[in-house]
Amino acid sequence: MKHPYRKKISSILVQEEFKKAGLKLFTILDYQRILEVNYSAAQRSIFRYIKIGFIVRVRKGFYFLKSNPPHEFEIANKIYQPSYISFETALSYYGIIPETIYEVISATSRLTREFDVNNIKFSYKKIKKECFDGYQPVKIKNAVVLIAEPEKALADYLYLVALGQRELSYERIDLSKIKKTRLLTYIKHFRKTKMREIINNIYDQPKHNQRVIY
Repeated sequence: MKHPYRKKISSILVQEEFKKAGLKLFTILDYQRILEVNYSAAQRSIFRYIKIGFIVRVRKGFYFLKSNPPHEFEIANKIYQPSYISFETALSYYGIIPETIYEVISATSRLTREFDVNNIKFSYKKIKKECFDGYQPVKIKNAVVLIAEPEKALADYLYLVALGQRELSYERIDLSKIKKTRLLTYIKHFRKTKMREIINNIYDQPKHNQRVIY
């Protein structure tokens, strides 16, 4: 067996070993462990492969193979923590709004931030720590990601509406996929009277003759 300092790290070897490991988004330590080389060798190999486009740098020490990219939700969860997928992104995922959202929007208890990764925009909206709940693990393409429950995604979105950061189109929301009692429970945590007013207006709209789940 070759000494880990001298082991040749070919692109074919990298692809094979990461396929076996089932890991798409990785750190230098992951690279070192999977390929059985020392830290310096792993670091040099990663930087060399970034230059030729074989490996893509995400941010803060996260990388993936260009030929085997992770799901956008997995990237979102990892590059800024704690966070979970919510707002329009989660609402679109559940089919509560009809639009396809090309930006990955997450809730975080940290400062609001934005990042561009591989031509995709990742946004993080700050919510109160006491409201940082209502998310669940979901398996997407062999990765477990954290995403808001349907009612929490809507509550988070309505919080931005109440702050004047979003405009609400009542006709876009499919209430048949929302449990009203659960939604009302989540908005209590925000302690914003305007949110309750907005919800009352949503459910009072004539167009919502669809079945309402309580």
